Amino acid sequence: MSAEQTTVGEMLAATVPMARTLNLEFLETTAERAVVRLPDQADYHNHVGGPHAGAMFTLAESASGAIVIAAFGDQLSRAVPLAVKAEIGYKKLAKGVVTATATLGRPVAEIVAELDEGKRPEFPVAIEIRRADGAVTGEMTVVWTLRPNA
Repeated sequence: MSAEQTTVGEMLAATVPMARTLNLEFLETTAERAVVRLPDQADYHNHVGGPHAGAMFTLAESASGAIVIAAFGDQLSRAVPLAVKAEIGYKKLAKGVVTATATLGRPVAEIVAELDEGKRPEFPVAIEIRRADGAVTGEMTVVWTLRPNA
C-alpha cells in the first residue's frame, strides 16, 4: 500500500465520525478503486445476526467517498465533492466481515474537463458489498458532484 493510499484512508477515518464509529478499515484507495472493510461487530448487528443495513449503507458510501477523494483530491481547492443521491439493493444475507469495493462510473479526465468548463459535473460510483466467501450481499450506486467553489 502506498503512502497516498494510507493518507486517504487515514484522512477519512479522522474526518468522518461514522467511519470511526463503525471501525471501517480502508484497505485500498486509488482513483481506480476503493476497498473498505466493515469488521464483524455485534454492536452493529441486525435482528438476524449480520451487519445492520445502515452499517452496510455507511460502508458502501464510505468506499464511494474514498474513491472520490483519491480521484479528485487535487481539485479540492476549487470544488467540494458532495453526494447527490444513493440507491442500495440488499441481495443476500450478510454475515461476518463485509467488504465494499467502489469504482468510478466515468473517466476522471472527463469529469475534470467539465469542471474546467465551469460546469458542476455529476458522476456515478458503483459499489459492491461482499461477504468473506465472495458472495455479493449488496449493490449501491452513489451519484456525486464536484460543486465549484464560489
